[in-house]
Amino acid sequence: MNVLVLGAGQLARMMALAVKPLNINIRAFDVGSGNVVDPLSTSTIFGGLEKGIEFADFITAEFEHIDHQTLATCEASGKLRPNSQAIKIGGDRRLEKDLLIECNVANAKHQIIETKEDFEHALNKLSLPLILKSALAGYDGKGQWRLRDAAQAEEIWPDIKAFFDGGEKNVKHAVVAEQMVPFDREVSLVGVRDSQGNTKVYPLTENHHTNGVLSVSIATQVDERLQAQAKEVFDSIANELNYIGVLAIEFFQIGEQLLVNEIAPRVHNSGHWTQQGADTCQFENHLRAVCDLPLGSTELVRPSAMINILGEDTVPNEILNVASTTLHWYGKSKRTGRKMGHINVSGQSEKELALRLMQLADILPEAAFDELKPYVSAYQTKLD
Repeated sequence: MNVLVLGAGQLARMMALAVKPLNINIRAFDVGSGNVVDPLSTSTIFGGLEKGIEFADFITAEFEHIDHQTLATCEASGKLRPNSQAIKIGGDRRLEKDLLIECNVANAKHQIIETKEDFEHALNKLSLPLILKSALAGYDGKGQWRLRDAAQAEEIWPDIKAFFDGGEKNVKHAVVAEQMVPFDREVSLVGVRDSQGNTKVYPLTENHHTNGVLSVSIATQVDERLQAQAKEVFDSIANELNYIGVLAIEFFQIGEQLLVNEIAPRVHNSGHWTQQGADTCQFENHLRAVCDLPLGSTELVRPSAMINILGEDTVPNEILNVASTTLHWYGKSKRTGRKMGHINVSGQSEKELALRLMQLADILPEAAFDELKPYVSAYQTKLD
């Protein structure tokens, strides 16, 4: 079986590693160069997109921000999974909000802003504070503004306008203004749907962000009612999209209610723990769904966590002395804030996992992982 992945980053790399035992061969389309490459050795080139489509039995994507012409070309081949509309929705918050309304899924109150008049209308209709997110170009905290009081409005609008003006020409840019909610924690659900409409979901994962970028995800046994609520949302969205593959949904938890923050039509950073914490990781399950293979188990095998490595190309080797710790590098050149790799760690119980997380926090350099120890300490306190 041959699969072409649109995008040649770490997610394509991890897909290739996960499914080699299933005799699934992965090539990746580098959207920057226009070349089809080996995701494990990107200097190996197999030609352009046309050659990639010819090679593939199926085509999938590792990220949402793919130009529409490329998506149309791939969809015309009849090989693209998930469909182009699902991928586009993940890359445009306006379409995403329309989908959530269509599915009657709870999310934050919001307004779409394309003009100064829209901006003023949002200020009148929504309660402060607000978070404003670029509809098209924002990710990992980029293309976002926080408006805490009305006095900031005159400062923020010129910045948003400049963002619009600096964007792709002949594209209608916008921001989505959301009413900030006083959430208890951020969680995400990674699930998978096959071409027959069967769905499975991994357990809800607790997420901690540093400067808008995911830094830690923890997967343990969760409240059954909360898990059922999340799966109902997943099924509603995935079925509406006639989705095939792995889909991630980020939530704000407020008491016993989940509000959707955003969706990602792909394998997701908060699901990396599945490599060591589940029988079938998200990368394998995505390709199983895409290639019409039976879905694998999404049950939690043991409490597990993922720590992102941001902007660092080395970590102390001593971390491998911590039991049930696995290191995953992405083969990238070092750049400030860049996702360079991640660390997975597991325990036979939640308390053992917390202990091992603290052992890692004691070894990892505080300058690069400055919020890890306080977060783990608070997590241990909740367990006591």
